[in-house]
Amino acid sequence: MSIKSGNAGLATLLAALAMLGPFSIDTYLPAFPAIQSSLHASAIEVQQTLTAYMLSFAAMTLWHGALSDAFGRRNVILVALAIFAVASFGCASAHSVHYLWGFRILQGVSAGAGVVVGRAIIRDLYAGAPAERLLSLVTMIFSIAPAIAPIIGGWIVSYMSWRNIFLLLFVYTLALLWACYRWLPESLPANKRQPFSAKFLWESYKNVFKSPLFHLKSGTIACNFAGMFLYVSAAPAFITQHLKLGLDQFGWQFVPSVAGIFFGALVANRLAGKISAWTQVSIGFVFLLGASLFNVLFHLIWPPMLPWSVIPLFFYTFGMSLVAPPATLRVLDLFPHIRGIVASCQSAMLTLLGAIVAGVIAPLLDHSVLLLACGQLAFATAGMVLWYVGRNYWRAMTGQHDQAITTIG
Repeated sequence: MSIKSGNAGLATLLAALAMLGPFSIDTYLPAFPAIQSSLHASAIEVQQTLTAYMLSFAAMTLWHGALSDAFGRRNVILVALAIFAVASFGCASAHSVHYLWGFRILQGVSAGAGVVVGRAIIRDLYAGAPAERLLSLVTMIFSIAPAIAPIIGGWIVSYMSWRNIFLLLFVYTLALLWACYRWLPESLPANKRQPFSAKFLWESYKNVFKSPLFHLKSGTIACNFAGMFLYVSAAPAFITQHLKLGLDQFGWQFVPSVAGIFFGALVANRLAGKISAWTQVSIGFVFLLGASLFNVLFHLIWPPMLPWSVIPLFFYTFGMSLVAPPATLRVLDLFPHIRGIVASCQSAMLTLLGAIVAGVIAPLLDHSVLLLACGQLAFATAGMVLWYVGRNYWRAMTGQHDQAITTIG
């Protein structure tokens, strides 16, 4: 495969890399009770396997981009896949919850490379509307994973051991390692790589994290994601306790959520270059806030029930997928010479908030569907506020108005 041999082929490979994240999280959610029983652990100890994964994922995403800026995109991905395969086999072999924590941390350390470096590869090769289209195409293909992962996990834990979930991840990663070795292009030539030195990294990270626009634009994406991830983290309680469904029925929650991601990405793909980024993001927030508000109002009046408790998740993730491509590209374009580091910082910000949601906010709210709905509304509102503040900050900083904002800011 050449570097630009086809959008569909590259998008499929990058989406398959990004799928490691949802496969690592969503597939084993239905197995929480089985893991607790098998390893003689408490419910909170099993929940902390997710928190440990998220925290290590967030910490390491700060480095995937820097490593790829220095040593090449392809090399970082291949090494990360090898580490993830070892970690997955270790999870399948764990004989105590503490060993499971350790191997989940190793999974978290390596799983983010595909997401972070994949975004940098897209921006290395494309700009503007073509980049938005490719990013939304990756999202469309990637969205298959969150839909099928909990269903597969539910089937496995119903008929086999929970350890087979991690063995499946092991096999998937080996296949992906082979595919990337054969077909993944190197999008960053040696003459464009940055030095991997303490001084350069310190200055680069300092410049990124000192940028108000970085925090405003990245915060928009992170808050929107957190509103969705709140329900992912609370899925065991939401499905089994509130909706009274079985371990093999997680699809009731995840199929609407992922369908929204898919169709939102499809619409974003079609809209790229036809309307301004500002208009697209504004439409996305109409869906995000409308779905969240409906969710709150419904559960103020009625108890949790199908399909009304899951329909808002479709419209929420639909709006999230409209906002994400233009917002993500604008984050990457803040520092074009260190896109890998910027992608790392943005992913770390998103994942750190996800870890807080999984470890703190979801356990506080998952005893009430109304509280979950209020939490989602709060995150969507915060995302919108950050986006609007970012727009006004850009205008004040540059003196440019809406046309410049939709194209540059």
